Amino acid sequence: MIRNPLFRPALLAGVGFAALTAQPAFASENANENNAPQQTVQEPVSAQTGAPDDEVIDTGGAGIVVRAQRLRGQLDVEQAPLLELAEADIAAEGVTSVADLITQITAQTGSSRGRGGGGQPVILINGIRVGSFREFANYPPEALARVEVFPEEVAQRFGFPPDRRVINLVLKENYRNTEVEFEFEGPSRGGFHRREQEVGFLQIADGARINANFTAQDTSFLTEDERDIIQTPGSVSDVAGDPAQAQFRSLVADSRSLDGNLSWAKAIIDSGISLSANASYERNDRRTLQGLNTVLLTNANGDSALRVFGEDNPLEVRTSEDAFRASGSLTKPINAFRLTSTFDAGYSENTQEFDRRLDTSGLQADALAGTLAIDGTLPTSAEAGFDTARTRSTNATTLTTLQGPLANLPGGEVLATFDVGYDWTNLKTSDTRNNLPVDLTRGDLSTGVNLVVPITSRRNGFADALGSFTLNAQLGLNRLSDFGTLGDYTVGLNWSPFDNLDLSVNYIEREVAPGLRTLGDPEVEFLNTPVFDFVNGETVLATVVTGGNPNLLAETQRDWKFAVNWELPFWEGTRFGVEYIRNRSDDVTRGFPTITSEIEAAFPDRIRRDADGRLTFIDRRAVTFAEERAERINFSLNFRGSIGAGEQGGRFGGGRPGGGGGGGGRPGGEAPAPAEPTTAPAEAPATLARGGPPSEEQRAAFMQFRERICADDGMEVLMRLIEAVENGEDLSSIVPGFDAQRFQRLLAQARDENGNIDPERVAAFRTRICSFDPATMGGGRRGGAPDGEGAPPSGRPGGAPGGRPAGPMGEGFAAFRAIACGEDGEARIRALIARIDAGEDVSDELPGFDPNMAGFILDRLRGDDGQISAERIAGMRARFCSSEGGQQAGGAQDGGQGGPPQGAGGPPAGGFNPLAQRSFRGFRYFVSLNHTIELENEILIAPGLAPINQLDGQGTGAFGFPRHSSRLEAGIFGAGVGMRLSGRYTGETRLAGSGLPGSSDLFFGDLATFDIRIFTEVGQLVGKNEGALKNLRISLRADNLFDAQRRVTDQNGDTPLNYQPLLIDPVGRYLGLDIRKLF
Repeated sequence: MIRNPLFRPALLAGVGFAALTAQPAFASENANENNAPQQTVQEPVSAQTGAPDDEVIDTGGAGIVVRAQRLRGQLDVEQAPLLELAEADIAAEGVTSVADLITQITAQTGSSRGRGGGGQPVILINGIRVGSFREFANYPPEALARVEVFPEEVAQRFGFPPDRRVINLVLKENYRNTEVEFEFEGPSRGGFHRREQEVGFLQIADGARINANFTAQDTSFLTEDERDIIQTPGSVSDVAGDPAQAQFRSLVADSRSLDGNLSWAKAIIDSGISLSANASYERNDRRTLQGLNTVLLTNANGDSALRVFGEDNPLEVRTSEDAFRASGSLTKPINAFRLTSTFDAGYSENTQEFDRRLDTSGLQADALAGTLAIDGTLPTSAEAGFDTARTRSTNATTLTTLQGPLANLPGGEVLATFDVGYDWTNLKTSDTRNNLPVDLTRGDLSTGVNLVVPITSRRNGFADALGSFTLNAQLGLNRLSDFGTLGDYTVGLNWSPFDNLDLSVNYIEREVAPGLRTLGDPEVEFLNTPVFDFVNGETVLATVVTGGNPNLLAETQRDWKFAVNWELPFWEGTRFGVEYIRNRSDDVTRGFPTITSEIEAAFPDRIRRDADGRLTFIDRRAVTFAEERAERINFSLNFRGSIGAGEQGGRFGGGRPGGGGGGGGRPGGEAPAPAEPTTAPAEAPATLARGGPPSEEQRAAFMQFRERICADDGMEVLMRLIEAVENGEDLSSIVPGFDAQRFQRLLAQARDENGNIDPERVAAFRTRICSFDPATMGGGRRGGAPDGEGAPPSGRPGGAPGGRPAGPMGEGFAAFRAIACGEDGEARIRALIARIDAGEDVSDELPGFDPNMAGFILDRLRGDDGQISAERIAGMRARFCSSEGGQQAGGAQDGGQGGPPQGAGGPPAGGFNPLAQRSFRGFRYFVSLNHTIELENEILIAPGLAPINQLDGQGTGAFGFPRHSSRLEAGIFGAGVGMRLSGRYTGETRLAGSGLPGSSDLFFGDLATFDIRIFTEVGQLVGKNEGALKNLRISLRADNLFDAQRRVTDQNGDTPLNYQPLLIDPVGRYLGLDIRKLF
């Protein structure tokens, strides 16, 4: 083994040469031309950022082995990712923002520990923690190059507790757009609608990002009358002609919101420092209806009538909120470590106005005195003023982490993460109904350390027969101003016996304080709220109190987690996972449960009844349970792949597998053998239009070269490579076949007018390499696209072309040939090149044009002086305009035989290479299945009481606790059209009655719902991706496609009023139209 910096540029020069010769635009089909050495890319050994160690180069044997870095922004951790999405996979999701994407993949991003985790997973940008989710929530998915999802244990590496999964978003290096989006949605039953308008701008360039976004949305009322909801007894008038309550009770609130967001980020390449900042403002207004005033009138004879009145002033709750938020981050290298510091601060004001009920004592007195008939006319106006509850919340959060290697062991580096943070929250509340203002402040000083210790390593060859064992340990402390010192620690072991199999075990113990709002929110009363009373088996109108409970205790959590993550060797692109979780908790904070005999006995002060035993009052503020025990097992199966690529991706026009492409070819037969070349391979110009797939060695060389220069220090690598060649170092002894003269010609294109190497031109070359899709190289699977994703079909050597391509690619080829083969062909080609060099969109002349690929092609048309060469243009025209080539370009005639031989004048294999990138022309699909089985779930309310078994009819929730639940996500995308299907299944369950007269068990049927989204990129669909149709997406959605409703019945088969299907889910089937245009 040799560790010498001089070998690094030498190796890279050889890799660069091999990569340049491997490009599909100018690759040689003749195997004899391949003089690049075989090179194998090993697993990465370093993180994605910071200065890398010198590569370990082994020159023994016939090949050269390199351990290189991962691509820029990817995470290098022991745990295998639970989900990986490439650009095509992201496109197949059919979403319009990063926030939508994360919502779509919730099945893979939600924590399996059952501990919540604050709602959002830990989200990284290019492997780096940022200040807040708001910084990138509105980015369009087209800005993403890759998405990775990791298990909860990885969160500790970034200073977070292991109760959230980690999402790493890898951004494209250069991207810009302006976005306009409109949405209109509503239920198929009608009743209300929702509208949303959004405008945004994003630019990613030169290590900087800027994003501005503005969103406005509004939702109209939906009332109980519009869903024919049966009213609760005690709320319906006894006198005909009184207004109906249902018209003045809302199921969906009338709401409006405005949201403005501005983000900025900058990476300072020379110093390795990156900065980010975000500011946002949000305004929300909401109005709900709570019915009308009621009064019980009794006359002197003792006759009574319940009356409803005040339709001109229905009872309302009006809520308004203003929120200001700001966040930022700083990341910088410190020797071998990386320091990241973030802050997130916010201030919000929330005001709620509650209409008072009219004092009806006067009406009752008049009725008793006989001056008002109990069925007489009552006032239509019942204005009585309102009460106000206000909440002001201020918070600021900082977290600083220092990550890096502590020591080297035989199995690898010991990695450490040190973190320190401080959270400050102030909550001020007031309520005119009790005049008891609340002012709570909490300071939380936290610190911790996480260690990752490699024990054995297959990567480093230490005890590799045992596989790779990695130990991770974490210790943390929190000093809370209102709860004292709380601690947590985690110990875990990860074992990877094979590359495709990961097994892990983790033990986690934490002490957690209740949230400040759970402790201190103002008490709010909601009158005449329908509540189901399990004790009596009836639905009643009761007063319900919500708010904070200052008497809650800190919770202690103890969890075991065992996980298996297996990439199936017999099913490509498929990953299977199993997780077993055991939770044990003491002093558990929970919302007040459903009213049962056990709950009423444990919390007698929270429930009030009248003289007849009817429920009249519930205090639903959070409570503390003594103990909770739960066990569950999760299964997941995820697979992705493509269909149709074998027919289309390897040649133009598609056709049957194994048959000719386009209109030619022998149906169902084998492809004709490629013709032997009649002349020796020409110099660089002659390779321009061949377009056959590269050899396996060329593919491997290109992938290694691309991986290396697309790492964070890729620009430095390129400049050092150029320096080595400029200094005249002889690299051919290290890499046989290296052509220094040819490389010098390529360098001429990177020189400025003074003959010096221009870093901007080198950077442009790197950008083209890194944005290039390796799937366009065709050929075999090693190091490139898998079969069916741009590879030639099985049995066809090199994926020979079979005629003129169909669709926009075919139009592009025909248009280019028309330009090149006219009398003024050279002049028109030069004019086209000038437009491309100027950055203009030339899709009006060349349908299917892709500037990423054009850069490679134009480089091959330049002479030694960097200028477009007339000789090379003439050579290209000769090949494209030959009579044989012209026939092949147009495809075989009806009934004719297969396509042209390799190297002929027809279109190159797999795509229109002269001025457009070949793209994948099949369909991408994905399927994700998740199933959870609850093995145990018991709650001990207080010592001395029997535990509540939530899986056996004693659930504390209003819908019981199902043992089984599942989720399905599936989609397919191609040819400009995509479809996504989401399914959710919740198993049946039961809630036991009290056993008292009138009480009954409740049975909850299982429920399966399916959501579908159909979307199209209109320009791709119609084959004219230009003008108003370019980057125009139209999406149709149908949530709960089959309008499924959960059925709830008692032991007599009747449905309690509080469980009416349209009261549980008033929306049902929900339809939407989304139109988005990118500029």
